[in-house]
Amino acid sequence: MAYLPNPLPPPIEWHERLVRHVSDADRLIGQLSTIGTSLPNPHLLIRPFVRREAVLSSRIEGTQTSLSELFAEEAGSETGQNRSDLKEVENYVKALEYGIKRLKTLPISLRLICEIHERLMKGVRDDMATPGHFRKSQNWIGVGGCTLQNATYIPPPPNLLMDCLGAMEKFFHESTLPPLVTIGLIHSQFEAIHPFLDGNGRVGRLFIILYLVDRGILPSPLLYLSAFFEATRDEYYARLQAVTDKGDWQGWIEYFLNGVARQAEDALGRIKRLQDTVAQWKKSFTAKSDKTCLLLIDACLENPFMTVGGAAKKHKIGFPTAQRAIDKLENAGILKQTSDAKRNRLYCARRLLDILDEPAKK
Repeated sequence: MAYLPNPLPPPIEWHERLVRHVSDADRLIGQLSTIGTSLPNPHLLIRPFVRREAVLSSRIEGTQTSLSELFAEEAGSETGQNRSDLKEVENYVKALEYGIKRLKTLPISLRLICEIHERLMKGVRDDMATPGHFRKSQNWIGVGGCTLQNATYIPPPPNLLMDCLGAMEKFFHESTLPPLVTIGLIHSQFEAIHPFLDGNGRVGRLFIILYLVDRGILPSPLLYLSAFFEATRDEYYARLQAVTDKGDWQGWIEYFLNGVARQAEDALGRIKRLQDTVAQWKKSFTAKSDKTCLLLIDACLENPFMTVGGAAKKHKIGFPTAQRAIDKLENAGILKQTSDAKRNRLYCARRLLDILDEPAKK
């Protein structure tokens, strides 16, 4: 039997534990916002964080692409990675970057959700997910090749889909609850409605980021919950299921707020370690002739992988100049060649990659 979610918000018991969760999440995300505002070049850190989110959010849906494979591919290396998996992760990056830019001209809305979905699903899975369009047929969730008859969860039927979505859209415009509670409720409701044939989980997680930026809670996309959801995958699905099965909104909200707090804390720690590492490296390059080295050290924050040709093209410097700078960075132990190729050799700032790729704590 299909599930029909009640309109938001549900009854919420504001007991001491929940208030403490809200306070903790607000405090830590406030610290992250302050850091984000004070960064001299925020794009240097936003770019790798976006890609980390893309890899982890897609991994929840079964893709096998790693962060290093995505970075290496973008640096111009042939990774040999499954192209379909890589395409899905690349689409996630494009959808998120598009969404952040689109917020300047289009507020959070069902239309924006469809535009995000179109970019997320374009050119993958034979376009069977009807990119950019809400479903017109029944979908369901289950293990393996289950059918509608033995599905573990059946979302609202297509003839009631727009009613459910319309009520959800009204809530996120009119909610007077704390913003982090609001987006937590919306995420669960979106997953319950499951409005697309495919890509619902990723769109739902993208929506969290867009909401935080749209509401001014964060100045830029530095907080990502996919790492927390992936690290606690069983609990993530169990909490969502408990909402639809038993109406356990309290348990879901506390879980969600804990995720916000832990991921804000995680981001603060990673940003500090990245900045400290780069600052330490720069101390070794003080001569005027080291200008290109300093430029490439900053570039390592955006992408820890680089090739000589790629660095020369991106920074509009001569190939020999780029080669000399990379040789200096390699001799200093900052970069390390990752393959034995004689041409288009790939180098990696391993310490930065390790900081970015370290698993989130539960």
